[in-house]
Amino acid sequence: MATRERPADRGRRHARDSLARLTRDGREARIAAGLSLRDVAQAVGCSHSRVRRIEAGVVRDPSPEFLGAYCAVVGLSLALRAYPAGDPLRDRAQLALLERLRARIQPSLLWRVEVPLPREGDLRAWDADVRSPVPPRWRVRFEAETVIADGQALERRLSLKMRDDPDGHTVLVVADTRANRRALRHLREGLRELLPLDARAIFAALGPGADPGGSGLVLI
Repeated sequence: MATRERPADRGRRHARDSLARLTRDGREARIAAGLSLRDVAQAVGCSHSRVRRIEAGVVRDPSPEFLGAYCAVVGLSLALRAYPAGDPLRDRAQLALLERLRARIQPSLLWRVEVPLPREGDLRAWDADVRSPVPPRWRVRFEAETVIADGQALERRLSLKMRDDPDGHTVLVVADTRANRRALRHLREGLRELLPLDARAIFAALGPGADPGGSGLVLI
């Protein structure tokens, strides 16, 4: 069975691929402009051998300043941006939150963590899910949040995950802190349609090992 690529390794691979595309485009732009390696090197302020190594992909970690100067000389503009792709690495607080959740759930239920969304190439994952071990089959996915920093972003992210993985119910699990309680006072009614059930109803079902019958939010 193939193992999932670690986030750090995936990031390194994407960076290498992006650098290879950039230097390939740079070389093509230099040649199209009729510039020699020495022309570019003189304008950038380095040796022509360094420019040649950059274009050949030999230099593994060129500085952003050098790449910006190189691109400008050959008629390109360097843009560095980061985009949402997948979920961040879980920290100790989030792992502890998931353990508190698991302690409130019937042990006979099938528990999994870091459950990928069922879409080819999708890097997102649910923090955990539980499934019934016997018919009738049902599933509950969990999204664990230790700090609510942006309520609108949280609602949008959760809505998209639920849209792209509609199999089962969803429970947002929030760490019980003063800051999160304050944030939820403003967010709860807006989330009511997406997550109608509260902790009492959810744990009343999952504690004995039953289907909660809907999505919801718990603060633990």
